[in-house]
Amino acid sequence: MKTEKLIGTLLILGAVGVFVPYTILTMTFNYPDILRLESGEILKQFHQGGSSLIFTWLAFALLGLPLLIAYSLLGQLIEQRGHNISWVTSIGIISGVVQIVGLLRWVFVVPVLATAFVNAKDASSQEAIKIVFQAVHQFGGVLLGEHLGQLFTVIWTVFISIALLKLKLLPKWLAFFGYTASFIYILAQAELFATVVPGFPMIEIAGFVGSTLWLVWLILVGVTFLKRSRKEPVSLNRVYR
Repeated sequence: MKTEKLIGTLLILGAVGVFVPYTILTMTFNYPDILRLESGEILKQFHQGGSSLIFTWLAFALLGLPLLIAYSLLGQLIEQRGHNISWVTSIGIISGVVQIVGLLRWVFVVPVLATAFVNAKDASSQEAIKIVFQAVHQFGGVLLGEHLGQLFTVIWTVFISIALLKLKLLPKWLAFFGYTASFIYILAQAELFATVVPGFPMIEIAGFVGSTLWLVWLILVGVTFLKRSRKEPVSLNRVYR
């Protein structure tokens, strides 16, 4: 019961911890739409955001850490019930790590590039900085944070939902909620291919809707585990009366 309470608490804390800075970035930095703007414009707007914007990105990267602990505990709980799911737990933890690495580029790499871009004395220097930013952006953001991070998150969500449903640790409707969120979330991968294949068909809103539904799903799973932890175990005396 203590483990289920801890898992529920960590899932809720992690989901809320991600959602709060995400919301702040949508209001102060036009995130995530700004990611697809011209590199020079992104660097200018980032520089204008100052240190408060940098620390918002730091919060976005680190406040989701409770989820990694929850993934591990959840995997252990399922393993104790006789299901070998260690590889799914590893996928979940990897998804979190690569997303954190991707987000931290806004804390330790982009500020340097943004300052250099704004202070550059000629257009050729700015163009060189833009090329460096594009490379960092595609590798740290598109490849690690979005492609691998989102893809591994979807895999973890689907297989964890299946396992929890089999063990009757999750109601059927909530498992299907996870499947639905995952399906919408995976559609966002098309936007990533569109960054390298012009005209690639995509649904622009898929990333926002999928990620939001996924965070809601995490919170609901967390609430479910908290409710389970509060159920009083049936005493042996009561059974044999």
